[in-house]
Amino acid sequence: MRETIRIGTRSSALALWQANYVADTLRKHYPQCQVELVHHSTKGDRILEKPLAEIGGKGLFTEELEASMRDGSIDLAVHSLKDMPTELPEDLVLGAITERETPCDALVSPKYKTLDQLPQGAKVGTSSLRRQAQLLNRRPDLQISVLRGNVQTRLNKLETENFDAIVLAEAGLKRLGLESVITQTFTSDEIIPAVGQGALGIECRKDDAEMLDMLSVLHDENTMWATRGERSFLRQLEGGCQVPMGVHGTIYKGQLTLKAIIASLDGKNCFEGELSGPKEKADMLGRNLAKALYEEGGKAIIDDLVERGVLK
Repeated sequence: MRETIRIGTRSSALALWQANYVADTLRKHYPQCQVELVHHSTKGDRILEKPLAEIGGKGLFTEELEASMRDGSIDLAVHSLKDMPTELPEDLVLGAITERETPCDALVSPKYKTLDQLPQGAKVGTSSLRRQAQLLNRRPDLQISVLRGNVQTRLNKLETENFDAIVLAEAGLKRLGLESVITQTFTSDEIIPAVGQGALGIECRKDDAEMLDMLSVLHDENTMWATRGERSFLRQLEGGCQVPMGVHGTIYKGQLTLKAIIASLDGKNCFEGELSGPKEKADMLGRNLAKALYEEGGKAIIDDLVERGVLK
């Protein structure tokens, strides 16, 4: 067995929490191994003045880490699964998907307890077109402003840029011990989460059989099947952060239920659907649900985004 495991990670507090969670688990199961963190800066970390949708492309938070796996600088990389493209390079693979933390979105506001209590025309910050569309569907009067940066940066901007509220992933806040700032948690019926939100994806080289075997201690089967269905939905639409869509999978007694939405940026047109079946049919369920919503009205939304240059 190898003597050292080198984990690639971004340098934000949340990314480091995630990498340390993986490192600590590996140290516990393989005490003979030295586990090291190797910090990286990705394109998505460096370009903060633009919305993610404007930057375009896939792998904004993963490409630099993948290059280091190829040259042998690191053995694996820890990602938020929602940041990972649905199509991975041929030489790399998802070696494990961890048990999911809550996938829900959370409202953080210094003065108001819920979305409904925000004043008319309130300024709300988010970097997500998915969140924007669903927020405007519920509250068309809101003024949505772009909010980029790591969790602490966004919390700081809540005050310095006079937001009435911001929306963040609940999982990130919980992992950083910041639950106390949450004023409202949105259920998946209120705001459908992003693909893979709350789960960690651990990427490694496909030909590294030893590493793949070692990563089994981190893998959660139910989370894998649920997020596999979600990622199949996204893959069918060939979308990324530029598409205002969400999909959430849950598993009960071996059955996977996927609930999804495709929405216009202004939230006026929303097409929602749900599909259930055996979890082993996750890929098919995701594809079929995406096709159904695409034909119902999602195509018109995506075509409009392409015409306006939102989709690269």
